[in-house]
Amino acid sequence: MTVSPKRSQFAALKIKRILCPVDFSEFSDKAYDYAYSLAQRYDAHLLVEHVVQPSSLAYSYNGFPEAATIDLDSELTANAEKRLQELAKGQADGRLKPETVVHRGFIADSILTYARQQNVDLIVMGTHGRRGLDRLVLGSVTEAVLRKAHCPVLAIRKPTHDFVKPGNGGKSIALKKLLYCTDFSGAAEAALKYALSLAQEYNAELTLMHVLEEIPKDGSQAIVSETQARLEALAPEEVRNWCRIKTMVRIGKAYEEAIQVALEGQMDLIVLGVRGRNSLDLAVFGSTTHRVLQLGSCPVLAVRS
Repeated sequence: MTVSPKRSQFAALKIKRILCPVDFSEFSDKAYDYAYSLAQRYDAHLLVEHVVQPSSLAYSYNGFPEAATIDLDSELTANAEKRLQELAKGQADGRLKPETVVHRGFIADSILTYARQQNVDLIVMGTHGRRGLDRLVLGSVTEAVLRKAHCPVLAIRKPTHDFVKPGNGGKSIALKKLLYCTDFSGAAEAALKYALSLAQEYNAELTLMHVLEEIPKDGSQAIVSETQARLEALAPEEVRNWCRIKTMVRIGKAYEEAIQVALEGQMDLIVLGVRGRNSLDLAVFGSTTHRVLQLGSCPVLAVRS
């Protein structure tokens, strides 16, 4: 009798509650596809949220009469509720029934508060990053959520390489190739658990990569070999029974190498660790996570320690 290999501790990660904030843009529509498909895969409860920012906050400088702002807000709320219901019905397969909710307030604060209240395991959201522009194009909402969320955030811009495919009863995930970038920090260690778990869940190929930004000419081969060994040690043997593991050491700027490897390898997902920093730090993502989100060819899963 053949005995199946035992799954490792990394496969025990559970995704039971997923939050997908939407603003009805093409970016959030794409994020909803991912959230819905992941919820199907993990048999998770899907929460879909839209936040109406009160007119008194958005247009206070216009001096709108209070009655007019109340009427406008009521209309916006009713319209959002209708559009959310239509969105939820669009992919309904009979098994997964998304829960929709409309909140009023500051958008990022509302998303973060609701995520904590509902104890969600994952936030899936769209981002408006564009090539060639500075960090501000990610938008204050996405940036605030990525900074402060208590759980991992899957950020979807408009991927060149898309792992959500049409399937029976809607759209399904064809997750075949993952890229995990590590600097061997605590944040990267937290992200590793998700990378290994996802790779096992989908029997995917997982590339573990570290980028050496500066190495001395003398002894460079020894440093590369040592780094390669550290990468190999990250994946326990039992994990390799369920997914294909590759390791890669590159030399250069971390974000440039991550973007290039993802593009060349047709990666479906990049997994990165995010270090927690003061909310006033404008360089919160450094140049690596933020630029990979902004310029990368595929979705990015950002995991905080």
